[in-house]
Amino acid sequence: MHIEQKNLSKLLALKNSLDEREKNHLCRLATLSRDGIRRQQKEQTGHRQAFALDADRILHSRSYTRYIDKTQVFYMVSNDHITHRVLHVQLVSKIARTIGRFLRLNEDLIEAIALGHDIGHPPFGHDGEKELAKLCTTHGLPPFQHNVQSIQFLERIERNGQGWGLTLQTLDGILCHDGEIHSRFLKPQRAKDFTVFDHELQTKSNDPGIELSPMTLEGCVVRLCDTIAYIGRDIEDAIELKLIKRSDIPANCRKTLGDTNGTIVYHLVEDLITSSLGSSQEGELPEDSIGFSPEVSVSLKELKTFNYKNIYMNPAIKKDFPKIQNCYRVLFETYLDQVVKMETTSEIFSEMLDTMDPYYVEKHTPAEIVRDFIAGMTDDYFLKEAAFYGCSIPEKL
Repeated sequence: MHIEQKNLSKLLALKNSLDEREKNHLCRLATLSRDGIRRQQKEQTGHRQAFALDADRILHSRSYTRYIDKTQVFYMVSNDHITHRVLHVQLVSKIARTIGRFLRLNEDLIEAIALGHDIGHPPFGHDGEKELAKLCTTHGLPPFQHNVQSIQFLERIERNGQGWGLTLQTLDGILCHDGEIHSRFLKPQRAKDFTVFDHELQTKSNDPGIELSPMTLEGCVVRLCDTIAYIGRDIEDAIELKLIKRSDIPANCRKTLGDTNGTIVYHLVEDLITSSLGSSQEGELPEDSIGFSPEVSVSLKELKTFNYKNIYMNPAIKKDFPKIQNCYRVLFETYLDQVVKMETTSEIFSEMLDTMDPYYVEKHTPAEIVRDFIAGMTDDYFLKEAAFYGCSIPEKL
């Protein structure tokens, strides 16, 4: 015990030196690790800095493990080179940390937000999200949103209902990431505490159309990098699947950004860094904002429109969705009936409720419990359960 205490003292001293290094190295608008805010401020966090601890907790969570078999855009495809959710999350983290390094922001906070931003995605990507949203509203719940569900997992479901006790800054960045919304630049709304966060969470849950702004520049970087990570990668996947040709990419986008994922990422990252720094010679952000140049922003918006029309709404990738829709409906209704009737031998009990803190069960309606169970499934587990309950299952091509 004496040796352990001695080692801990050394580690805490090193942690303090890292905090001092941040204070001297990071830009004046960056978020310092020592300023991390938790609901339980007296929690003993040991030798790890606040946001590094958040990133570790997310990385080791059961929800993060399930990223490995969750759809990004394309599902029911037998091609190991097509992007899954786990790769997208890693790309967001890497790209955002690169930008954060040049802008002298907190890379640990960036990593934590990036790793957790899609934790709440249900099976089969955004198509699955839309279907689960319909089922939720049918059963008296707010429409399902994956960013809201990410908070639900990290605060109320992980660790058998105890949650991970993450910092406000990390949770806020995850809630506010909204990668589908096009913004030329983002300015953080810094005046937040947990009371404001809880209000924003409730407001967003009830009204998906409300746009929230992150409270940190790090959160703004991740939100913009969500788009940088998927926009060119989805094009490469669509070309791989012969849904589009490279020559289909709009001429203005090819001229400004390039026509491969590598060149698109490179030009977007380069532009974001230089535009955010402006004319500063000291590497300081001249204003409390981050964003693209007007020219690049216009091309990026045009590329998003192209992707939406030619990839995300392409009938060829949705041919199996009617079967998946039916699977969603059958599973939701079946699990709901099992929870209401307390059928304790069913999967929703053995795989979830049997190990959950009683407080979770007390505070959640049967429909909310079913929503949480389905949202946490991988694609394969979802299909296995649907087949068990008699659904017709699409086959991979």
